[in-house]
Amino acid sequence: MTDPHAVEDQSAAVALLADPATHGGAPVERIETHGALIFLAGDRVYKLKRAVRYPYMDFSTREKRAAACRAEVALNRRTAPGLYLGVAPLWCTPDGGLCLGSVDEQPDDAAPGVADWVVVLRRFDQAGLLDAMAERGALTPEIMDDLAEAVAALHAEAERHPGADGAALRWVVEENLAEFGEVPALFPPDRVERLRDRSQAALDRTGPLLDRRAREGFVRRCHGDLHLHNAVLLDGRPTPFDCIEFNDALAVIDVLYDLAFLLMDLDHRGLRPLANRVFNRYLEITADVEGLAALPLFLSVRAAVRAKVSRSIAETVGEADPDAAEGLRREAVAYFDAALRYLEPPDAALVAVGGLSGTGKTTVARALAPDLGPVPGALIVRSDVVRKRMLGVPETERLPEKAYRRSVTKRVYAELRRRAAAAAAAGHAAIADAVYAGEGERADIAAAAAEAGVPFAGVWLEAPIAELFRRVGGRSGDASDADAAIVARQRGSRTGPIEWARVDAGGDPAATVAETRRAVSAALPGDRLQD
Repeated sequence: MTDPHAVEDQSAAVALLADPATHGGAPVERIETHGALIFLAGDRVYKLKRAVRYPYMDFSTREKRAAACRAEVALNRRTAPGLYLGVAPLWCTPDGGLCLGSVDEQPDDAAPGVADWVVVLRRFDQAGLLDAMAERGALTPEIMDDLAEAVAALHAEAERHPGADGAALRWVVEENLAEFGEVPALFPPDRVERLRDRSQAALDRTGPLLDRRAREGFVRRCHGDLHLHNAVLLDGRPTPFDCIEFNDALAVIDVLYDLAFLLMDLDHRGLRPLANRVFNRYLEITADVEGLAALPLFLSVRAAVRAKVSRSIAETVGEADPDAAEGLRREAVAYFDAALRYLEPPDAALVAVGGLSGTGKTTVARALAPDLGPVPGALIVRSDVVRKRMLGVPETERLPEKAYRRSVTKRVYAELRRRAAAAAAAGHAAIADAVYAGEGERADIAAAAAEAGVPFAGVWLEAPIAELFRRVGGRSGDASDADAAIVARQRGSRTGPIEWARVDAGGDPAATVAETRRAVSAALPGDRLQD
């Protein structure tokens, strides 16, 4: 079938790259996308930009394709330097054919004799793609932590665009809605109108915040297409690749809008606990809590775009594969429903989990978080992590005793309160994880919820002292520095009357989590903790 967007015949380049003889006899596997033809041969991947022109992507000339190839390599080397080997020319030969050049050759983009260009990558095992790992249940919380760290590192180094329009995604929202309106059989008009109303209200509500974030440097040259298919496990580390290089409007965006694609993708796959893990690890590093007010909008726009794309691909597949087309239409509807659901989030709440070191506060917080508040669940603010980051040391490095002086601890609890209150005020949910041995500390975190206008639940975990000694003695690779001596000192402190719900944490962790869920559900109005 002829591509209506094609502006140039690339059949000679395709024939060259698809020929095993070009690659020393190695078999060639071919993958097609709307913007590229990809050839896997031996230990290399060759990516040929299609000579196409779309409203959002223009590869219509050799020079434009050359510039896009070089931009792709430069931008993706930010996260995957070992994957992107360079750009190679396709040379015209005297007999009228083509031959594949080397990445070591660097002719000008418009040099005579160059017919086209390809991006050259190191080939990797497709089973290492994170979407493939998700399909077989191989993703772990630890992989998600590493992925969040990679994304946070990318955002930290990304070029800032403080003059950008923070609310520029209005055009994306309007384009999505226009296309939904053209397919009433798939997207009912009343639901499209409801999505329009919710989207407009969210844009109006968050517009000043988005503009302020742009001025403060949160709009950066991001990945732009950050979902599980564009990340791979390389040398044991999740590595984002294949970022958007062809359209700044899609990649110069708010960092949380970039992250939202990954969170939405995980949530769509039924992996909300992993989405929550990414979310919390990213925010532990960046502390970008104030931006959470815009997250429901960001998630909704990401889902709406996927709904539009899935519907479009379904139409392209058409009669050639009716079953695949029908599956894509169902997928489009599911994405559309999610886009609407994200803009009608559950109410916020603030939960505090206290108790002596070793009672399992972090385990409980991580178990509750995915089910509390808007997607992807509650922000966890952990005193151990806040303390280490405040003092500028790695999370697993043991702090000296002076780092636990009352004056330092007071600052830690103040920052804990600030972040939890900011999340709640932004309409999100938060779980504060700290010892909370002092009566004033417990009163202060409850007051933070009242000031943010959200309900509060406090839970106090308790377990036999011998069990606490055993647990802290077996810890490694954790942000907590607690040992038996610290637990003994905590036990001797004056807690005053504890009015929070008391939960027996001395037995099986699953039983502790279940009892804590019941206590939190009983303390919060409505259905804030989802089953």
